[in-house]
Amino acid sequence: MPIHVTTDNFEAEVLKSDAPVLVDFYADWCGPCKMLAPLVEQFAQENPQVKVCKINVDDQADLAMDYDVRSIPTLVVFKDGKEANRSVGLISKSQLENLI
Repeated sequence: MPIHVTTDNFEAEVLKSDAPVLVDFYADWCGPCKMLAPLVEQFAQENPQVKVCKINVDDQADLAMDYDVRSIPTLVVFKDGKEANRSVGLISKSQLENLI
């Protein structure tokens, strides 16, 4: 199950994670985000070695700005506290797996 992240727990959950982290920047009103959500949840279940987090850009606008999220859905992979990869828009399951 993805972890919902805010500015309060972003550093602990994402930047200080020992495991790779997949962050899904989304909004509740976003159609492509709703289509991507089941893939992200399935990925989280099938890949326990990767921490999966979700950030609602409407509630966490500062985080979205800090990471230059201009379109959603945006998936960002963090490794060792740094951005390692990024994808913008709706992607397939295989593209999602290739991000990591």
